[in-house]
This record gives sequence, C-alpha cells and structure tokens, in this order.
Amino acid sequence: MILDEFDNEVISVINPKNSIGYIKDFPCCAVSFFSKALMEKFVELYNPKKIAELSHSSGSWPIYKITEDGISIAVYQSMIGAPACALQFEEMIALGVKNLILIGSCGCLDKSIEEFSIIIPHEAVRDEGTSYHYYPKNDELRMNARVVKILEKVLKQREQSFIKAKTWTNDAFYRETKSKVKRRKEMGCRVVDMECSAMIAVAKFRKVNFGQLFYSADNLDSDYWDPRHLRDYELAIRHHMIPLAIACAKQMHIEMT
Repeated sequence: MILDEFDNEVISVINPKNSIGYIKDFPCCAVSFFSKALMEKFVELYNPKKIAELSHSSGSWPIYKITEDGISIAVYQSMIGAPACALQFEEMIALGVKNLILIGSCGCLDKSIEEFSIIIPHEAVRDEGTSYHYYPKNDELRMNARVVKILEKVLKQREQSFIKAKTWTNDAFYRETKSKVKRRKEMGCRVVDMECSAMIAVAKFRKVNFGQLFYSADNLDSDYWDPRHLRDYELAIRHHMIPLAIACAKQMHIEMT
C-alpha cells in the first residue's frame, strides 16, 4: 500500500520556508481555533495586533499576537481537515512556533459524554492520510505525555471538569458509517475528529509540542445521528474556551520552552 512508504527525509522538494517569509521575534507559542465565531470573539475581547497572515489560493487567515505575563502568543484560525490544518501548522513552525494549542469540536462515540464537555485527547487512531507522510505506519499515535499533563494541570487549577479520551481521526466526514463507528469504539475511541492524529505526527516529525482541547458536539452513539446543538456551540462556549486555551499555551511555554 502506498501509505506504507514513509520517507524520513527532512528536506522535501517544497519546504514550508519556501512559502512563508521571515518575521523577527515571532512568538514561539501559539493558539489556534477552528471556529470563525471563536476567532471573532477573541479579536473583540483582546484587541490583538495583526503581525502576519497565512495566505493560500483559497483565502487568507490573519495571525494575531497578544502578550500575557510577558509571554507572547500567536493566534490564528485553522482550516478544517487534516491536510489543510497540518499545512498551516508547518508554516507556523517555519515562522518559529514550538508550542501549539489547538481548539475545536469533536463528535461523540459515547453517548454518556454530555454536551459541551471538554476533552483532552491523549491518543488518536490514524484514519486519515496526512500522518503517514510524517510518521511510520501503525494504527495509533499518542500525544506527548508531558503536554497532556500540562493541560490536565491547567484545567484542574481553573476548576474545569474534563475527560481524557482516545479519538478517531477521520478526514472523510460523510464516511463515518455505523460499522466503522462500532469498530472504532471497540478500539477504545470515545470521540471523533478530523485532524488530531495528523497534527500529532507533524509535531513528532518537526520536534515541536502540540496539545489539543475538544468541546463535545454531535452524538454518533445511537441508531441515528444526533446533532445536539452542533451549530450553536460557538455561541454557547466561546467565552470559556478562549482564556482556557491561552492559559494552556502559557503553561506549555513555561514548562516546555
């Protein structure tokens, strides 16, 4: 199978630095949200300085900078899907990022997980293609254990309840069939997302630090799809996730930079 052909050469024909320029004193710490609503709320709350942008044929995404407790943090919106999200991560690494916290929703494979629950993924099943270009083939990838402990520490300090869970990363949104859901549950997955395993693989390959927080959305653990309040999630949870993500990024910077 072609995805078995992992190549550990660091230098490619096209490299991130070919696509992104140099920015002096770029933050080594970053936070990213998938949600446009969360990004808009972040800008409203923090009035950040725009320092750059990620630009591709499909559009441009501003990169903002804030400073808290003397720590500079870059904040940007990630594109959905493993290839696009990983591409942006690569370019942020090329700019100087060494620590990234990514915030997004996930589907539930366990109906006991309540709506709006915060989840720390500690392991991901690799049902996408991007990760196989960054890490040799196997079925699962583990998140950096030190990063997971940092996220746990911050959430406990802020008295925020959370769940640790294995996620099923599947980049074919409309191919989450009943039989696949059953098999992934048998593998221990409690949630499903579209980017996590690829982002773990990029972080391992580039030797940087990556952590993710999910907020639970739709439920797939039933005879029919239950969207719950999927389309209203950002409105309900955005005030909570933004400072939480920034706190996690700051602590990662303190302990891992």
